[in-house]
Amino acid sequence: MNITGTIDRPLTHDPKKQAPMKPLTHEPAGFAPEDLTTRGANDSRQNRTREMQLIPEALARAHMHDRLQEAEQERRAMRLVTARRMQRRAERASLRARRALAIAVMQ
Repeated sequence: MNITGTIDRPLTHDPKKQAPMKPLTHEPAGFAPEDLTTRGANDSRQNRTREMQLIPEALARAHMHDRLQEAEQERRAMRLVTARRMQRRAERASLRARRALAIAVMQ
């Protein structure tokens, strides 16, 4: 029983025991079919459309827009906190002035 190997499953993995590859007579040495080398690679590269190439840029732009909105909300919140703090301070100053006036009138 003589079983020959295939390219995917060679009979032996030892290169010295494998049959040598014979070049085809009608093709020059070092020749590879055109469709196996560049055509397939070019087609796969051309599948990337302009929109696909711009997806990371659009994603970055959306991310920056979100970050700017968050920063603006944070600034508004800080201004509100500061305004409330100053309002309480002004109310305390008003109460102190009213007390001082009342004490001055009583004397």
